[in-house]
Amino acid sequence: MAQAKIQAKMSDAQCAKFSRTLSMADRSGRLLESLDQLEMRVESLREAASAMEQERECILEMIQSIQNGQEMRNICDGEREELELTANRLLGRTLTVEISVGTIRNSQQEDALRKATSIIDEMVKKLLDDMEGGRQRLQALHAACVTEAPPVPIDQKFQAIVISCALEDQKNIKRRLETLLRNVENAEKNIKIMDHQKLEEPKANGCQ
Repeated sequence: MAQAKIQAKMSDAQCAKFSRTLSMADRSGRLLESLDQLEMRVESLREAASAMEQERECILEMIQSIQNGQEMRNICDGEREELELTANRLLGRTLTVEISVGTIRNSQQEDALRKATSIIDEMVKKLLDDMEGGRQRLQALHAACVTEAPPVPIDQKFQAIVISCALEDQKNIKRRLETLLRNVENAEKNIKIMDHQKLEEPKANGCQ
């Protein structure tokens, strides 16, 4: 009789243990499913923040392009002053929007990012002294970041550094170089226009 009770208790314990194991498995599966859904939302959040960050940069670039554009110089002082005040107000409001998307990097990727950033920073410092040479240098750096074969020389050393960077950093480096190239091209156009106007002024005065 006592032996039967002991066996019954052992059987009950085994059943209870088996039930708990199933319950834990179900619970773990539900939690894993929830985490998978949250992971998708996290990636969507990062993509949305990154898109907003790029939109902010685009707006800033467009405002500065208007401020430095030829059309702004072709209007009277009073209207230009009003437009500059509006542009500065928009610039200030845009700068109040702060967006930051961090990137997880290992030590090798951090080192590669520092090297790539340093190369670009040094090149930017030399732009004012040699804009044409700087533009060619920018093109070589940008060529190192694209997959298509560009019609310009590629900076092989810079390419090796960029490849060692995290994927998100590679995209940001490419985007920064593209922005710098546009700014240099716009600056060159403005210089040519202003120089052409100076050459035309004596002719206009002579015709009066």
